[in-house]
Amino acid sequence: MSIPEIARETAGDALTPRQIVEELNRYIIGQHAAKRKVAIALRNRWRRQQLPPELRDEVIPKNILMIGPTGVGKTEIARRLAKLVDAPFIKVEASKFTEVGYVGRDCESMIRELVDTAFKMVRARAEREFEARADAIAEERLIDLLLGDAGDRARPPAFHPMNPLSGDEGPARNVADGEDSRKRAREILRRKLAEGAYDDREVDLAVHESPAEVMMGMFNVSGMEEIGMNMQEMLSRIAPRRTRQRRVKVSEARKILKDQILEELIDRDALARIAIERTEQEGIIFLDEIDKIAGRGAPGHGPDVSREGVQRDILPIVEGSVVMTKYGAVRTDHILFIAAGAFHVTKVSDLIPELQGRFPIRVELESLRADDFEKILRETDNSLLQQYTQMLATEGVTLTFEDSAVRLIAEYCERFNAESEDIGARRLHTIMEHLLEDISFSASDRSGETVHVTADMVRDRLEGFASPQDLTRYIL
Repeated sequence: MSIPEIARETAGDALTPRQIVEELNRYIIGQHAAKRKVAIALRNRWRRQQLPPELRDEVIPKNILMIGPTGVGKTEIARRLAKLVDAPFIKVEASKFTEVGYVGRDCESMIRELVDTAFKMVRARAEREFEARADAIAEERLIDLLLGDAGDRARPPAFHPMNPLSGDEGPARNVADGEDSRKRAREILRRKLAEGAYDDREVDLAVHESPAEVMMGMFNVSGMEEIGMNMQEMLSRIAPRRTRQRRVKVSEARKILKDQILEELIDRDALARIAIERTEQEGIIFLDEIDKIAGRGAPGHGPDVSREGVQRDILPIVEGSVVMTKYGAVRTDHILFIAAGAFHVTKVSDLIPELQGRFPIRVELESLRADDFEKILRETDNSLLQQYTQMLATEGVTLTFEDSAVRLIAEYCERFNAESEDIGARRLHTIMEHLLEDISFSASDRSGETVHVTADMVRDRLEGFASPQDLTRYIL
């Protein structure tokens, strides 16, 4: 299978909006309005691909702005959406960017990170497709190493499965001459390698080493990671590759040889072109904490490099521009941006008007209630109840939850969110950890026991667990 064919397969079949919502319902409770909007946005991508080329370029994505408190599913909706269609996806925090010209992370780095993600996805797919072929070639090269055939074939073999001088049982034979004898020896050795008989035997292996790896040690300091990676990429292309001999076990040599062969089989330039195409046509960026960069500086003060300046730097990326990456130029015109923020202190209108206009679809996510928390505990795939049950099962402890106990946990979660900060479903993690703390601590000593979580147990553990709101602010 060629690399272009691999790229086409990764896109997968188009899902209808109804199917997308049904898939999201497996992991996220409620928030139906947000699910519908992201489902339509994703389906519009497929619709755009069916248009004539002259019209296709004119259709721009309708970016989405999610408004709601933390822990209600904003990030999870975007992450699951990208996973459904195997699209390149990254989550970035707008508050971590600074305006161009200041020390910090520039806004274009989100595009470089997205294309990096796309490249890794395409490469992983290519490696899976070429894995069987690479394994077969690696095995042949490993046999050559063991037989001493990697270099001069006239040289006597350093190791042979039928040579008693090698330490293996078998009749002593002279197999230096005769192609039939050599073939038989290779087949015997191949069989024993498959059985793992020689995994601990050591061989001399030539390992590739680039001077760039040594030279990049100077960049291993805080804030220089991105520069270091780009410089390493550039140096690896212009600096000659060196090899050095290493003595390694057969099991490790097999992995090293496989990696070297995959490098030979996979065309990196072709992967880079595919990664750029997938980034431009399928990429999704979740821009979190956008409310933290809303609001204008106070009169008489200079520009805030972490607020309005960042907004103006994000604007051309969302509008559509060209960003240079180590894989090539990337156009951002058709990347889907999903922004999110709580907007407790600021308002959407505090964003600069140009940026507001680039997020035409807005949806408010609702705070979660007791019914929602109960469904999260019961109905979602890999729910918290399943996680704790399976985790304790590894210790031989059977954990069960009564229906009344699950309902009471959900009610306490709603109450605690109301009395202190509303952190949504994340409160469930705090509650469950406190509720099961004693059981988790002593589980290794309780193998074979069955623990029933009852409503009384929940009430005893959680009553008084959360401090009133007027006291929590004074607790360090």
